[in-house]
Amino acid sequence: MNKSQDALAIAQKIRGLASGEALRDRQVTAREVIEQTLAQIEQHNSQLNCFTSLTKTRAIAEAIKIDQLIAQGDDPGILAGVPFAVKNLFDIKGEITLAGSKINLDNPPAVEDATAIKKLQASGAILVGALNMDEYAYGFVTENSHYGATPNPHDPRRIVGGSSGGSAAAVAANLVPLTLGSDTNGSIRVPAALAGVYGFKPTYGRLSRAGTFLFASSLDHIGPFAHSVRDIAAVFDVLQGTDKRDPVCTSEPPQPCLPNITQGIDGLKIAIADDYFATGATAEALSAVGEIARKLQVSKTITIPESDRAKAAAYIITAVEGSNLHLPNLRSRPQDFDPATRDRFLAGALIPADWYLQAQRFRAWYRRQMKTIWQQVDIILAPATPCVAPLLGQEKITIAGKEILVRPHLGRFTQPLSFIGLPVLSIPILKPGKLPLGVQIIAAPYNESLILRVAAFLEREIGHE
Repeated sequence: MNKSQDALAIAQKIRGLASGEALRDRQVTAREVIEQTLAQIEQHNSQLNCFTSLTKTRAIAEAIKIDQLIAQGDDPGILAGVPFAVKNLFDIKGEITLAGSKINLDNPPAVEDATAIKKLQASGAILVGALNMDEYAYGFVTENSHYGATPNPHDPRRIVGGSSGGSAAAVAANLVPLTLGSDTNGSIRVPAALAGVYGFKPTYGRLSRAGTFLFASSLDHIGPFAHSVRDIAAVFDVLQGTDKRDPVCTSEPPQPCLPNITQGIDGLKIAIADDYFATGATAEALSAVGEIARKLQVSKTITIPESDRAKAAAYIITAVEGSNLHLPNLRSRPQDFDPATRDRFLAGALIPADWYLQAQRFRAWYRRQMKTIWQQVDIILAPATPCVAPLLGQEKITIAGKEILVRPHLGRFTQPLSFIGLPVLSIPILKPGKLPLGVQIIAAPYNESLILRVAAFLEREIGHE
């Protein structure tokens, strides 16, 4: 095996935090890892269609800096040399922020990086490119009429989910160990579940969205995808902190989670969401929750009331805020939208204002009901999706004998939770010969550390690493 092959073998084995150790031990250089990562992306992206652009020159320059820091005996950061990529709605200095659209090609390049990119780079991570998504983040399938569909790495005939489909697929295909996505109604958790990776949506306002192209501001979150709980916790810790560029990111001081993920689950009150969250899904999706509950020795159930109304209200808020953001272009250049996005934005523009106000009133009521529930439990378990990944182009699925549309129903179990900004992690359920599924671990606002403790316990029990 030559030196290049050695570097590739190490790059494929190390994930996230482990890469810093390999770099410090001089097993491999950051430049070797980045060059091999870029080569792998170029070799496989024509089939996987995860990346819409690469930042080669920048990535190699950053890798050289990391190698120089290590050679000087300086601390290169907790994520030293880790390749990462971002959904193409994050600003990358010198690049046009596409947000999955054709229209945005007329915009000037970004003048600075998104806050999240700056923070990851400051920790030693190295940006290698931007990732495919549903146009303007409005979708659960990543079948983009402008930039093509991103297939599921587990079965290329199937969708990977969306709207952060490229972010989930790039991790699942081992092109990069870490990616960032955004989540309005489930756009991190749905693709994480269908791709079989971890996807984390922290509390609304916990991580800065500055430098991202928003979809529905009162619902939008950002968060990471990775192969391990340890890497998710490390990225979350790096990204925490207030940011004047994002006015909602001011509510809580940083609370490091990585040092606490091995504490175990003793004393935690955990329950399974029933009623709405135990219907409208395949037996396979529901049994995944039961499997996790058995690992945790949990049998208690809890009802989150009116979750069907929460999903409907979330749809109204999403449609109204999204359509109003794009109203000028809907009027002047409707032909340049992805047809699936355009039609839903046009429908949203016709929603009466009092519907939106009623949805916001219901949102406040729903949040109060959840406060009562959090007095009874610390963690809630629920399915991430109602089924495994549907086929590319599939319009309908049959669940419990009922035929339903794919696009609006993939977020059935995610939408009521992001509606009130709860922190949620989708953990992967991977079985030989089976398509992946995900289970949501949910906590009260700002209790991300509890979620990650439970996930780390399950990771040790199930053995994902």
